[in-house]
Amino acid sequence: MQNPDEILDFAIGEEEKAAAFYAGLAARTEDGTLRKLLLSYEAEELQHKAKLLAVKAGEIPLEVRAAVLDLRISDYVVEVEASPEMDYQTALIAVIQREKAAIRLYQDLAAKVHGTKLESVFLALAQEEARHKLRFETEYDELVLRDN
Repeated sequence: MQNPDEILDFAIGEEEKAAAFYAGLAARTEDGTLRKLLLSYEAEELQHKAKLLAVKAGEIPLEVRAAVLDLRISDYVVEVEASPEMDYQTALIAVIQREKAAIRLYQDLAAKVHGTKLESVFLALAQEEARHKLRFETEYDELVLRDN
């Protein structure tokens, strides 16, 4: 995976996998609130895919913004296995872990294309994932940690 198109295709595939993961869980869960949450995550992953496709087509550049706050909650929660029977707290943990992995993926892809226009695209996507992770960590903090 060396040329920009291959790298973008890989990233697009990862976004498709993430969207399918959330859609599959949503389809199997009986909890309406959790289903709605999972479908919103699927929509976000599809937005990332659309951005990557637009970048590949040369339609949009993505810009790196200011650093995103990291609550580091993901550093202290136990890894969980996502399942249709999971509760809201477990779903948040699973999503936080996936977002953390996505951040790492985009940072690694940026390093592979260091010095090119794609580097800023992948760093911008890493920041988007970091914003998502912050949102989910904030929700986890408000719903779970403050109750304990």
